[in-house]
Amino acid sequence: MAIVKPFRALRPLPEQAAEVAAVPYDVVNTDEARTLAAGNPLSFLRVSRSEIEMPDRTDPYSDEVYQRAAANFDRLIASAPLIIEDEPAFYLYQLRTADHEQMGLVACCSIDEYDNDLIRKHERTRQDKEDDRTRHMLSLRAQTGPVFITYRSNKTISQLFSSTRPAAPLFNFVAKDGVEHTLWRIPVENNDQLINAFAEVPAVYIADGHHRAKSASRARQVLRDKNSNHTGMEEYNFFQCVLFPSDQVRILPYNRVIKDLNHQTPEKFFNELGREFDVTENGPPSPTRRGQFSLYIDGRWYALRLKSEVTRPLKMIDRLDVSVLQDRLIAPILGIHDLRADKRIDFIGGIRGPEELKKLIDQGKGAVAFSLYPLSLDELMQISDEGQIMPPKSTWFEPKLRDGLLSHLI
Repeated sequence: MAIVKPFRALRPLPEQAAEVAAVPYDVVNTDEARTLAAGNPLSFLRVSRSEIEMPDRTDPYSDEVYQRAAANFDRLIASAPLIIEDEPAFYLYQLRTADHEQMGLVACCSIDEYDNDLIRKHERTRQDKEDDRTRHMLSLRAQTGPVFITYRSNKTISQLFSSTRPAAPLFNFVAKDGVEHTLWRIPVENNDQLINAFAEVPAVYIADGHHRAKSASRARQVLRDKNSNHTGMEEYNFFQCVLFPSDQVRILPYNRVIKDLNHQTPEKFFNELGREFDVTENGPPSPTRRGQFSLYIDGRWYALRLKSEVTRPLKMIDRLDVSVLQDRLIAPILGIHDLRADKRIDFIGGIRGPEELKKLIDQGKGAVAFSLYPLSLDELMQISDEGQIMPPKSTWFEPKLRDGLLSHLI
């Protein structure tokens, strides 16, 4: 079963929603966040990335940063203002672009289900990032950005979305990146219908937000240990999420830029490539099907495909394009074995397209770039069901949810 719970959201007034809403904290660096928040005192980036208000080179994990985040949160609550709903409610959150639309349920999910793997994962988390968001949640006593979750499409739930959605939205605005964000508050008399419908869903899957979910679990442990009257129903036992049906979720590739050729000349690099890959000059900037890769180097695109005589592994996790690229090329030829720690590799979200890869290489910010074909949601779910873990930065989900629209107080 999948437990979903309504909650009393802390939210901006409709007329301030567009100013408060901010991109997720982890898709921008400090300089990008500072630029996005410039001139907007209500930007939630001042809470989620509070180091932007501090001197350059401030350690983003210093005590002062979390103290500033809490102070900015209190200031925003007072000045925006942010208000707390009178009753626990569910919300519908629709994201719309020129060529895509998806609608999901904003709710709280169970940390017990997360800890017991009933909420499936496909990615390992990093200790430093866990530490950061755990401290952030505990400093604010709030979860300020949702975890993106998906589930296998369900006709009953889709019908409920249609029948319970009010005519007038709570929020509606178009962000600067062109994404339209619309939220409806579902009348509380419909809460039980949604709870019962999701109770029939056998499993849900984290698409994006593994660090937020893990940090919510760690924050719960801290608060539970401090509460001698713990019952299991306190708000800190749940984390905010948005649950989207799988037939509406769009996955883009997570592309790679490598800083150097591992002390090889381009000629030697191509000789090594040719041992396991068929290499074709003037290839497309983006692969057209699974099993293909596009490589950009020295002003030219190449198409790569694993040679037919090279044995392919039997396990699905090892057959993924991101795994093949890592295991057959990036690790053995370019010498990058730890994708989480090696500073010689950068990851570029697929929304930026192959043009961004070309620009970075042409500007001398890397030696070679790889454009990948996107993973399918069926592959993600199968791997999660098997308890397997994908390589880091395997998927990029777009469009992105916004932080600060609905916060869950813990």
